[in-house]
Amino acid sequence: MRNALNLLLVILLALNLRPMLTSIGPLLEPMRQSTGLGYQQAALLTALPVLCMGLVPLLQPWLRRWLSEHGGMLAGLAAIAAACLWRLQLDSAWALIASAVIAGLGVALVQGMMPGLVNRWFPTRLAATMGLYSAALMSGGGLAAVLGPSITAYSGQWQVGLGVWALPALLALLAWLTLRPRHDLPTLGGTTGGHWFGNRRAWLLALYFGLINGGYTSMVAWLPAYHLEHGGTAQGGGELVGLMTLFQVSGALGLPLLLRRLADRRPGLWLALAIQLGGFLGLLLAPAMAMGLWVAMIGLGLGACFSLSLTLTLEHLRTPAEAGSLAGFVQGVGFIITGTVPYITGWLRDVSGDFQASWTLLTCTVLAMLLVTLRFTPCGYAKAIARPGQAGAAAALN
Repeated sequence: MRNALNLLLVILLALNLRPMLTSIGPLLEPMRQSTGLGYQQAALLTALPVLCMGLVPLLQPWLRRWLSEHGGMLAGLAAIAAACLWRLQLDSAWALIASAVIAGLGVALVQGMMPGLVNRWFPTRLAATMGLYSAALMSGGGLAAVLGPSITAYSGQWQVGLGVWALPALLALLAWLTLRPRHDLPTLGGTTGGHWFGNRRAWLLALYFGLINGGYTSMVAWLPAYHLEHGGTAQGGGELVGLMTLFQVSGALGLPLLLRRLADRRPGLWLALAIQLGGFLGLLLAPAMAMGLWVAMIGLGLGACFSLSLTLTLEHLRTPAEAGSLAGFVQGVGFIITGTVPYITGWLRDVSGDFQASWTLLTCTVLAMLLVTLRFTPCGYAKAIARPGQAGAAAALN
């Protein structure tokens, strides 16, 4: 029973981590007409929250001194709900950007704790549970993208399409208050091991996580606009994001399950990256031929990459506390990188006049990550991640 309640909490929490991002793209045109947003300003609505998702986990070694896991989770969910409620009323570009920052800080608090929490609650089913967490996270984003235009059309206000996502945040807040375990609550992030700024493998994992998932924020930010440029509609753009999300969920659940008996995560990551590569090449070379197929391939690859890269990080260390600490650092630096990608791709769109340069950049990134994946040999985890005083012990283990 306790495991079932914990799993329900993981799902409810994960569902709230993407609607504040994915609800933006399908409603971008009415938002721009109403507020005067430019493309680079609009990129901030995705980039700034993702940067918050990076900065807050990096501060965890200091935040955990005064903020408990319980307090951090409550603060994060409350910030998400407050930002969405504010969006029901706002009518200016800068207020919209400010709400994105508040929501991003809330997501950062919750999301930074999730890998350590999953590792602590489900240590023997880590890959499967991380897959389920990733699938729920992506499902929340897909629902927001698909339902946002319909809610806006029904209400007549784009603000409602953005603000309605306060409801699941309030539901998750209530669930956390009533269903969470009442024992063994650690400080923020469940960490005890300080920071990882001097560890080369931690930096490599962080750069890898940021770049391997960089296509997601660009697709969420610009796919609906790209669809409009090719004669589509706002609803159609939202449905494309929904299609991408459907395949993200399939990738996040299916590939880790298919390869669950493998201790080596590299075959799964290579397959996921290859599928992404095929999708980006299709979008770059023949978008009109089968845009739905290319988007589905990108989603499938992105979903598997997110789940497997987080699992790869957690498997570098044996204790939940240290693994949670490392995951916080990896997500911190990684999301800062991921947050800059849509800003860069938006700038390339403004400079070049179309999205071809943006898709070219993402294609080159995927090619580079295929090569970096070679570094992650399971038998070398302990030695690669060992801190200065642990090098000898790591060598002995190997």
